[in-house]
Amino acid sequence: MLKIGSILNLEPNKTSPKEKFKCKVHDIQESKILIDYPVNLETDRTIFLLDGMQLTASFVNDDGSAFMFETEVLGRRKNTIPLIVLHFPGNEKLIKIQRRKFVRIETSVDVSVKLNFNGAFVEFTSITNDVSAGGCALILPRNHSVKKGMEGNIWLVLPMQSGDIHYLHLQCKVARIGEENHKQIASIQFENVPNHEQQILFRFCFDRQLSMKRKGVLS
Repeated sequence: MLKIGSILNLEPNKTSPKEKFKCKVHDIQESKILIDYPVNLETDRTIFLLDGMQLTASFVNDDGSAFMFETEVLGRRKNTIPLIVLHFPGNEKLIKIQRRKFVRIETSVDVSVKLNFNGAFVEFTSITNDVSAGGCALILPRNHSVKKGMEGNIWLVLPMQSGDIHYLHLQCKVARIGEENHKQIASIQFENVPNHEQQILFRFCFDRQLSMKRKGVLS
């Protein structure tokens, strides 16, 4: 759960377009948490939060599970560095966004795939139907020669709400091939994913899930 050193993402509840900030938790005291002054993710500038400001906070813990909670600016505290005091509802009031290890999020991202099976190579570009930290489902081109069990590499373009774009190059394997809405769909399993890339995938899925939850698409 939330702990000292956790990175918090903050979104003001009454700004349009939505601003996004990042900060670090420096202390937790019963119903309060102390954070450093947040940085605007778009401008990379330190921002000032007014007392009484309502925000939505979110974070990802060490095992990749993501949580969110509503909070309010309660004041300021002088320490070694200036800190801001936020209301904390407690761990029992946190909303868990990521309900299992590899939550599949329906989203379309650009991918490029190169597969090999017994010396036969297949290369194509496509878009995903969904993405998780463990794999993705993608639309296969017409007259494809992709088969279950093929292994190779996949390149993914992952755009974040902050404007950052991550480019991942991963090993992969075709887990199965099916049909959906008259389209051939391949379920791709990511393999031997380095920890850094795994965390990017977790954060991308959480980023999309939080966006859908705020829009009311996800309960």
